[in-house]
Amino acid sequence: MLRGCVLDFGGNWANYLPLAKFAYNNSYQSSIGMTPYEALYGRPCRSSLCWIEVGERCLLGPKIVQETTEKIHIIKEKLKTIQDRQKSYADQRRKPLEFEEGDWVFVKVSPRRGIFRFGKNGKLAPRFVGPFQIEKRVGSVAYKLILPQQLSLVHDVFHVSMLRKCTPDPTWVVDLQDVQISEDTSYVEEPLRILEVGEHRFRNKVIPAVKVWWQHHGIEEATWEPEEEMRRHYPQLFYDF
Repeated sequence: MLRGCVLDFGGNWANYLPLAKFAYNNSYQSSIGMTPYEALYGRPCRSSLCWIEVGERCLLGPKIVQETTEKIHIIKEKLKTIQDRQKSYADQRRKPLEFEEGDWVFVKVSPRRGIFRFGKNGKLAPRFVGPFQIEKRVGSVAYKLILPQQLSLVHDVFHVSMLRKCTPDPTWVVDLQDVQISEDTSYVEEPLRILEVGEHRFRNKVIPAVKVWWQHHGIEEATWEPEEEMRRHYPQLFYDF
């Protein structure tokens, strides 16, 4: 409601905000089946804009208690209907998860912008950490984990929705002794062929150039290089061109 009125309010928020609050409190809410004003006071709001009845209607004694009780019952039924509907939508996407004591699980970490976690910042932070072993079950939807000493400040009981089962596979483990790392991590890009001949024009000179398609790159990533440099380093490219 406020978003729709922000252009009309301009800088007069102090004058218009009470009117917006009044309009909201007297708008029908499908979740409770009535306006917030009627839910609070037990009767519709009677303003000078719309007087349906002449005179003042007063509720006293047992009658006001009865009507208030009926309103509360109606509101509870409406809210329960909405909650059941939302639960049915959530249950369609929810998968039952159960773990046993001794299982290994990963813990989900909620990424937050600007927060430095586990040695990474922002989007580079891991989404899951672990694995950690389950010590015992707490209630029906939570588990207590065995956390290392560096996570001693973290509460060790987690909801089942934050856990992902870890299935160890020995074939995924790489023996570091079998990994040979070269000290020289650089590599040389080799050209495949020349696609086009052109020139680079400057204020005082013109430099011949060729469009080169490089190995391990798509043809759309071809670059323009000086023809003299390419003839000196890769003369074989010009034999078939």
